Amino acid sequence: MRTFGICLAALSLPAGVQAQKGRTDMAIERKTDMKTVDGPADYFTGKATITGQFQREAPSRVSGAIVHFEPGARTAWHTHPAGQTLIVTEGVGWTQIAGGPKLEFRAGDILWCPAEHKHWHGATAHEGMTHIAIQESVGGSPVTWMEKVTDEEYLAPLGSE
Repeated sequence: MRTFGICLAALSLPAGVQAQKGRTDMAIERKTDMKTVDGPADYFTGKATITGQFQREAPSRVSGAIVHFEPGARTAWHTHPAGQTLIVTEGVGWTQIAGGPKLEFRAGDILWCPAEHKHWHGATAHEGMTHIAIQESVGGSPVTWMEKVTDEEYLAPLGSE
């Protein structure tokens, strides 16, 4: 209920203040209009697709996409300047922060990777996975890509949390 009150308060701002904060109308991007592209080979191993990629206009810094990984597919090592949230919608995946244990996650889980922590994520070797990735841009970029995850790193035993 409190959140609803805050939203109503924002809607009652004077017109000049609303204009300064950006759009005041809702925008819906329909699933049928979203583009799906292959995950670039420089940043992914295996078959991954990216759908509905977006970058919100300032003052927002939020960007995101729906990313689907076929079995065996994963990202390269990378960091996010303001961290990253992954909302897992289908399947089973693995993730790891450099120097930490490899962890498994499942549909319905929400992952958080802290700012500037080198990490990777992807499907397991035998099951695909889809997540919604949400991150913020800092200095004009939401991600810094690094080297690819080796097969030895990817197939290492699971650790414990």
